[in-house]
Amino acid sequence: MEITLFDPIDAHLHVRENALLKAVLEYSSEPFSAAVIMPNLSKPLIDTPTTLEYEEEILKNSSNFKPLMSLYFNDGLTLEELQRAQEKGIRFLKLYPKGMTTNAQNGTSDLLGEKTLEVLENAQKLGFILCIHAEQAGFCLDKEFLCHSVLETFALSFPKLKIIIEHLSDWRSIALIEKHSNLYATLTLHHISMTLDDLLGGSLDPHCFCKPLIKTKKDQERLLSLALKAHPKISFGSDSAPHFISKKHSANIPAGIFSAPILLPALCELFEKHNALENLQAFISDNAKKIYALDNLPSKKARLSKKPFIVPTHTLCLNEKIAILRGGETLSWNLQKIA
Repeated sequence: MEITLFDPIDAHLHVRENALLKAVLEYSSEPFSAAVIMPNLSKPLIDTPTTLEYEEEILKNSSNFKPLMSLYFNDGLTLEELQRAQEKGIRFLKLYPKGMTTNAQNGTSDLLGEKTLEVLENAQKLGFILCIHAEQAGFCLDKEFLCHSVLETFALSFPKLKIIIEHLSDWRSIALIEKHSNLYATLTLHHISMTLDDLLGGSLDPHCFCKPLIKTKKDQERLLSLALKAHPKISFGSDSAPHFISKKHSANIPAGIFSAPILLPALCELFEKHNALENLQAFISDNAKKIYALDNLPSKKARLSKKPFIVPTHTLCLNEKIAILRGGETLSWNLQKIA
């Protein structure tokens, strides 16, 4: 059995920087046609020049791949700065509530503050897309739910602003997508295939720790259902986020799952298991093209076959190891050729 996926798109990707970027980028740039690149680096991408420098670093270390750059939402995004970004082809803003995830210490403190709303108004006028890490302070399993009032305010206040709930993780958020015409979402492999049992059910597995947390079986099943039917307001976004094993095994475990090396085989396996392979093309590419109005992307064909794939336990960067999701397991699908 074989399947060919055309122009795969990852709508939420972390490729880090410097040596780490060089170590992990190929896992995404080779099989994927394009990816929305996250801006929460150690030095966040708060303006156009910094973002363009990072884009150049990605382009120098890849081929036939389109990084879709995003700006780190901040109060310095004046109308003039947004216009400069737009002129350079930057179309995405990423809003991080302060302290909610990795490198979000420079995030937005007052989500409904005057300055935040001013930036959003200008973003709407210019046709930007707002991607939001939709969590607020509270009980860890309710953080996304607690952000619903903010999401509703954004959706109603800026009806022409396309808003993406990044890595949707709570089944209660599905109603918002259905209710508001300008609300969309991305789904990760881990949120549609894993639950808290994978993180905590046996011993603690730090390589399954991410934000937002993987949640209950009910959440996983409801989100998987959206993916399997390729809901038109949902696109795939891996949120693949590499960290060194030394940090993952430390007292202060960083959030992030490195899934890039297994994405296409694991998705094929999951969709085949549920008799939904015919919908994988829409989930992995077609929906994103429509939602984000993407065209002129690098052409890419990823051919996968029903052959065993033993997942490597890790990849290397300098003298450090980076654990790969499901490392050591055997998947039933294998990526055979990219053209």
